[in-house]
Amino acid sequence: MAKIWLVLLLLLTGCQQAYYATMEKVGVHKRDILVDRVEGAQQSQRQAQEQFSSALEQFSALVKYDGGDLQRQYKLTQAEYDACEKSALDVKNRIDAIEQVAEALFKEWQQELNEYSNQSLKRDSERKLSQTRRQYTSLLVTMRQAEATMQPVLSSLKDNALYLKHNLNAQAIGALKGEFGSIERDISRLLTEMNKAIAESERFLTTLKQ
Repeated sequence: MAKIWLVLLLLLTGCQQAYYATMEKVGVHKRDILVDRVEGAQQSQRQAQEQFSSALEQFSALVKYDGGDLQRQYKLTQAEYDACEKSALDVKNRIDAIEQVAEALFKEWQQELNEYSNQSLKRDSERKLSQTRRQYTSLLVTMRQAEATMQPVLSSLKDNALYLKHNLNAQAIGALKGEFGSIERDISRLLTEMNKAIAESERFLTTLKQ
């Protein structure tokens, strides 16, 4: 099994390197790709904020249920959970993609320091590399923290959808009312952490574009 994973990793690494090489031939460098992926992650995080807020609105409507089609309420609740799960996966994948290109960029940058003949320019490049790495590390930590806040909400939304699926009655709604406050707090924290990550991304992008 370990050998299989090693082969897959080597294939993935090879594909990434081929992709970067192809992009560089048309004038798109790793720094450009990193900027594009960070901007994409920002957009994904904003969409996640909107989606989780929508799920909270649906859950609020659910616990205020006062007669009507409970089957429809279950379908709406399940649909919101499915959309949140998809949104969370998109955020994770985009952060993973940022990590891939950032590691490749920093490795290339470090190697190219040895090619300088002008020591003054080399020291300046070293300084900028160190600064960019520090800012990137801060960005990645903030993004991963924001990503992590989605998991408790997803778990709660899934539990509520499952419970409602098998208990389509007014008593079930009463039982779910006690969950609303906790989910509301978790989503509020999620939105705050996402805002932090988006702001950190903006600072990082400003550095990269200088």
